[in-house]
Amino acid sequence: MGEAVQRRFTVLTAVVAALGMTATLSGCGGDSGTGDVTLTLVAADYGTSSANSSEKYWSGVAAGFEKKNPGIKVDVNVYSWKDVDRKVAEMVKAGKAPDIAQIGAYADFAKDGKLYSADQMLSIRTQANFLPTLTDAGKVDGTLYGLPFVASTRLLFYNEKLFDQAGLDAPETWDDIQKDATALKAKGVKYPFALPLGQEESQAETLMWLLSNSGGYVDDVGLYDIDSAQNIATFSWLRDNLVGKGLTGPVEPGKLDRAKAFEAFTKGEVGMLNGHPTLMEEAEAKGVKVGMVPLPGAEGPTKGSMGVADWMMGFKQNGNRKAIGEFFDYAYSDENVLAFADEYDLLPVTGSASAEMETDAKHAKLREFLAALPNSQLPPFGKTSWATVSESIKTNIGEAVAPGGSPERVLGAIAAEAAKAESAE
Repeated sequence: MGEAVQRRFTVLTAVVAALGMTATLSGCGGDSGTGDVTLTLVAADYGTSSANSSEKYWSGVAAGFEKKNPGIKVDVNVYSWKDVDRKVAEMVKAGKAPDIAQIGAYADFAKDGKLYSADQMLSIRTQANFLPTLTDAGKVDGTLYGLPFVASTRLLFYNEKLFDQAGLDAPETWDDIQKDATALKAKGVKYPFALPLGQEESQAETLMWLLSNSGGYVDDVGLYDIDSAQNIATFSWLRDNLVGKGLTGPVEPGKLDRAKAFEAFTKGEVGMLNGHPTLMEEAEAKGVKVGMVPLPGAEGPTKGSMGVADWMMGFKQNGNRKAIGEFFDYAYSDENVLAFADEYDLLPVTGSASAEMETDAKHAKLREFLAALPNSQLPPFGKTSWATVSESIKTNIGEAVAPGGSPERVLGAIAAEAAKAESAE
């Protein structure tokens, strides 16, 4: 991490510590907060088996919280990522909203007036400790409702063994990517550059490429700008210089999901792809030596990276504002934040935990991701239309780079759907 970022974390940590001396819950009102309370917590499972299920983490947090807060119990319910967002939506629709949810989206609930705002729940210390990039993405109409829970950034990964065999240096520009991919193909590499634009998570892959050419999903004032000239140029380059030249492997990008691309990378079949910390750990565990650099751009390394985050939120329905806030203040302690990040190779969302991870030698491999997080750009999570737009991207973006595909037409159609979804809000 650069000096400027480190100084920012150091200053932030000092401010947070000072605030913590006088931190109090804000937002007085008639919500219940005395007597015995049972909070219902619904959370997503980040684990890959029962051995590392997130239920173990949350049960431990709940037990520690209950010990410190007699009279407040926490009922933990953990569901797979496949089911958890739907489960919470069904609970809310049935009038049985949980008190706390840790899921992938918050904006619809906030727009419908179902959530407490951060300043109604959290201590000053907890609010001040979130990384600003993440809290900006957690706001609806300027108010923070989605509390960042865990984060990640993306870097370009390359297989160092394959690069050494081909006599290549790490790429810094799009032209470097094309030249390196051409050399890797000549050496028989199955996927010179894996480009997963299938439906699993192509909205993330798309954003990474848009950012590398100074584009993105929204403009400087937050309006959708999906079919901008920069974005069309980006996908035209991908179509003509990677896909069209046979440099993306045997599976066409529109049919290649991220999981399959990552699996191929861990098998040593991929020269380059855009990756995150969990993939780094999985690949190195299987003997793949991973090189990492900032995302190459049209003219040089991209100055910002794509960031992603998942969210925590407190529902109003049961009136447990004070108890929810006390739970959040406990859950966002450095000890708890770092324990979760360590378990799943992800990044903490608070300044103090990030500073601690940065100085801990055991997290040295994550420093490049940490350095990218403060300047990262996240998808427009605060837009209630984003779920519709994201789905359209996942369904259609692969067509933009297919043989004979038209980035202008595909991005224009997605932009039209975005405008329609925005006007329906």
